[in-house]
Amino acid sequence: MAAEPVARPQPLSAKTLDSSWDRRLRSGSIEPDRILDLHGRNLDQAWRAIDDALERAIAAGERVMLLITGHARLGDHAVGRGKIRAAVFDWLAASPYAPSIAAVRPAHSCHGGAGSLYIVLRRAR
Repeated sequence: MAAEPVARPQPLSAKTLDSSWDRRLRSGSIEPDRILDLHGRNLDQAWRAIDDALERAIAAGERVMLLITGHARLGDHAVGRGKIRAAVFDWLAASPYAPSIAAVRPAHSCHGGAGSLYIVLRRAR
């Protein structure tokens, strides 16, 4: 008897939104309900801050959180930069709040561009 393949969860960056959401996110016309700036935090502090912000946003019924991870600085060594940004998708997927996250998208330049992400939360049921 062959074992059934285990379904892998869909990556948060691949989850789909309806076209109006994606269009509004790409145009920067959505104002985030909550903003979390991770500048100056180490990995542990960043994870605790993300966890706390998600808990509060979900409890408040918010839909869009702007997560500012920061741009890589020119001249930094590749090993030392972008640790938080590199870990964010794994953290969110492993988070107890993952079922409440509808999608994660790059932020529009008016909200930080490549140094930021939109976390779109599902509507509270």
